[in-house]
Amino acid sequence: MPPARKRTRTYDPGRIRTAVFAQFTNVRDAVRTLTPEQLALPTRLDGWTVRELVAHIGMAVTAVHRALDQPEPAKADAVLLDWPFGTAGNSAAITDLTRRLAADHPDLDAYLADADDGLRTLLAAHPGTRLLATSAGAMSLDDYLVTRAVELVVHTDDLDAAVAGLDIPYDRQALAACTRLLADALAVKAPGGSTEVRVPPYAVVQCVEGPRHTRGTPPNVVETDPLTWIRLATGRLDWRAAVADARVRAGGERADLGAYLPVMG
Repeated sequence: MPPARKRTRTYDPGRIRTAVFAQFTNVRDAVRTLTPEQLALPTRLDGWTVRELVAHIGMAVTAVHRALDQPEPAKADAVLLDWPFGTAGNSAAITDLTRRLAADHPDLDAYLADADDGLRTLLAAHPGTRLLATSAGAMSLDDYLVTRAVELVVHTDDLDAAVAGLDIPYDRQALAACTRLLADALAVKAPGGSTEVRVPPYAVVQCVEGPRHTRGTPPNVVETDPLTWIRLATGRLDWRAAVADARVRAGGERADLGAYLPVMG
């Protein structure tokens, strides 16, 4: 769990729903082009193959189905910013389920189509205020869909990294939501106002203990692009390597974020 909570940024529910379906469609279109040889390629995730990664992307969507199948919690006891900190604890169970799904669904296109159809049906039947039991606690369906946008963006990048030339497009709203949630999670993990982290065009946050900047040019500034930030925040990219390769511009004595990354396992 995070060391402290901040007020959670709000997300437009309609845009998030549209973004989830748009990014899932982008993934489905790419998966249809994959050959058996490409599906057997390794990925950067726990020894998973591309086939297993695709199965996991479907699982990220059907997680909404599984949550709605459970009794509704009596009250919300989590906010959206709790979610990034609650994803690492059940990694073994996730890996086991992912591998079983990959084995049980040889036709990945049909599997993803069923997941898409099922989600559309469920969202038409349930209000966004409906509470779900999640790994982070009870939160609304609208908030949980933001986490699905994050999962889809992160794993789209994993697929692109595994299959040369795939180049899956990113829905702008999905990429923005992913960038912002992970930036806000950093501000929770490293509270303070001494360092400004900029991920244009989507996010700017203040973090890290120390003298708070109020006017003029901040003394400690970190700036990078959205995908580099997402890779840093999820442990796909090492901080020192990113700075050395100029994928991150960091200036000031409190601009080293290495101790606070990743923010999500």
